[in-house]
Amino acid sequence: MNDKLLRPYDWKETEDRIYKTWESSGYFTHDTDKAAEKEVFSIALPPPNVTGELHMGHAFGLTIEDIMVRFHRMRGFTTLWLPGTDHAAIATQARVERLLYEKEQKTKKDIGRDVFLKSVDDFSQQNHDIIVNQIKKIGCSLDWTREAFTLDERRSIAVKEAFKRMFEAGLIYRGLRIVNWDPKLQTTLSDDELVYKEEKTPFYYLKYGPFTIGTARPETKFGDKYVVMHPDDKRYARFSHGQKISLEWINGPVTATVIKDSSIDIEFGTGAMTITPWHDRTDFEIAERHNLEKEQIIDLTGKLTGVAGEFAGMHIKKARPLIIEKLKAKGLVERVDEHYTHNVAVSERSGKTVEPQILRQWFVSVNSKFRIENSKIDGIPSGSDTTLKEIMRKTVESGQIQMIPDRFVKIYFHWIDNLRDWCISRQIWYGHRIPVWYRPKADQPRAGEEIYVGVTPPAGAGWTQDEDTLDTWFSAGLWTFSTLGWPEETDDLRLFHPTSVLETGYDILFFWVARMILMSGFLLGDIPFRKVYLHGLVRDERGQKLSKSLGNAGDPLAMITKYGADALRMALIVGAGAGNDSKISEEKIKAYKHFANKIWNATRFVLESINSTSLQSLPQVRELSSSNPRIAALKNHIAELDLLVAELTNDLESFRFHLAAEKLYHYFWHTFADKIIEESKPHLKGGSPEERFAAEASLLEILSSCLKLLHPFMPFITEELWSYLPKGRQTLLMVEPWPTLSS
Repeated sequence: MNDKLLRPYDWKETEDRIYKTWESSGYFTHDTDKAAEKEVFSIALPPPNVTGELHMGHAFGLTIEDIMVRFHRMRGFTTLWLPGTDHAAIATQARVERLLYEKEQKTKKDIGRDVFLKSVDDFSQQNHDIIVNQIKKIGCSLDWTREAFTLDERRSIAVKEAFKRMFEAGLIYRGLRIVNWDPKLQTTLSDDELVYKEEKTPFYYLKYGPFTIGTARPETKFGDKYVVMHPDDKRYARFSHGQKISLEWINGPVTATVIKDSSIDIEFGTGAMTITPWHDRTDFEIAERHNLEKEQIIDLTGKLTGVAGEFAGMHIKKARPLIIEKLKAKGLVERVDEHYTHNVAVSERSGKTVEPQILRQWFVSVNSKFRIENSKIDGIPSGSDTTLKEIMRKTVESGQIQMIPDRFVKIYFHWIDNLRDWCISRQIWYGHRIPVWYRPKADQPRAGEEIYVGVTPPAGAGWTQDEDTLDTWFSAGLWTFSTLGWPEETDDLRLFHPTSVLETGYDILFFWVARMILMSGFLLGDIPFRKVYLHGLVRDERGQKLSKSLGNAGDPLAMITKYGADALRMALIVGAGAGNDSKISEEKIKAYKHFANKIWNATRFVLESINSTSLQSLPQVRELSSSNPRIAALKNHIAELDLLVAELTNDLESFRFHLAAEKLYHYFWHTFADKIIEESKPHLKGGSPEERFAAEASLLEILSSCLKLLHPFMPFITEELWSYLPKGRQTLLMVEPWPTLSS
């Protein structure tokens, strides 16, 4: 028996050494030519942002994915788990800008675009190296030979090609629409870059001619010249659509126009409302339907424009109480509710209140029709006209893409049904620069400008590239196939796409999952993945969301250093069903360190107890006579093991990882270690030769099967112990066949 087994298990000495052995073995990668002969299982790692180190939520997702990959590898599948990181444009740029100012009291404009982008690249590379080290420490069996970055050269080509094709199909356009605007970062934001904070603020009921209107933001009301009500509201039956009404307002008399619109909620407030189309999405949509004028009230820095008269140039927060004072002096404040609570959209990166603005931006149209060729999407025939929204719906509605758990399908459809055109341009320096160039038309300065869209810059002089960059989710939407070589028709793309599973958090179902379906549907005429496994959020022992600001985010490396990666992995998986939030605590991780010790000690006992039994002799246990009650009892244990193998295999195939982990824990500790080993001791010490052989063989068979079953969950300790088993050194456990009923 190996001398190491005589000492307590030392994960600090074991885990790095084992990972290096796995990497050097070549089993993380594959031979593409031979891969087609087997069933394929492929996953693209959701690329972590290079803004900082990984947290417990990342460790949770990584553990789930590694369980899937190791399980399928042991079952003989050709497995591919593609690694990569995400440039996370706004988040990364904001982080570097903050560091630059803290260290040097400079802004990006002080040092210039090229120098600033070099600083961002250095920051990204540093964090990339930290992230890769963390991923390896967790034990993830990724194919590092295929690592990608959403901003690397190959992904840049894919992004430009995708933009070009979508533009030529009429799905990308440039237009004036309302967008989320961050007045501090000076850029548009996607919906997923917003957080909503509950705010208590006064709610003002104001007299607007014969109407009473309500608002929490009187500073937006300077340009209000439309009053809107539902056409069926009997309270306002005497007013007609388009009717003009003269009234006194903040800065003097105005002429208001009555608008009847069925989107108004009769039960909310007074049923009448004025609209500010430039600074509210709902108001903008009403104005679009009725072809109403739109006027900017708040500029891009959060200050009032000239339309505010005496308040022009004043920041809205400073102006608000002064505006109310003026309204009160004019007798236009009817009453004030001092206890009004509502949710305010805040930029996740800057912490500033988001101010909607109407800006000329680039958008993806989700409702425009295009001709789809070579469609592999169920319900959308090749050569038919369809829309991106229809693709996103049909792929899930038909069951071609399965969501786990399926309760998220209803939520997904609700989001799709209310989907708006996607703003993809950002006013930042870091990211994929929009592949569009402009120049004035020759000798026709008033005739507009030429526009060129392409993968490479246009020929000729006078062209200027668009200054904006693309939303990070645009490149992330291509991830499952850009990582496999698209737009080239590579062997990897043919073999591994669509990928088998996308594993990610339910909180980005819409922002990433839906956009991947959109991109793959248009560019490939196919789905990006067959299943979507949605995990929940990881919370602390009190049920609070993990957050750096709360000081409870948890450092996976700290826990791995203290208790080992296997203990962390088990603590994350047990009790964490698909789509459900789960709790993690140091006590829970420590408990599974004790489980690792139990596995180590049980293995030591078995190896101390056997003489010449080898793995090759294990099947003979089933062939022994069962007339001996002691041998019959041992054969029953083997039969119970067969049932466990069948049950766990079904659990893993059905994505019930938490149940499989729990069952393994209880079987190994309470059945194998506490019961079977104890019952075997009399046979090993005082039984007949046949009884001793049966005890040795059954213990070794159950142990070897348990190590295989535990390997996807606890890969380090099981790999180490496998090397100590008779004949175990000839192969690595990670490529041993998964236990079956006949083995």
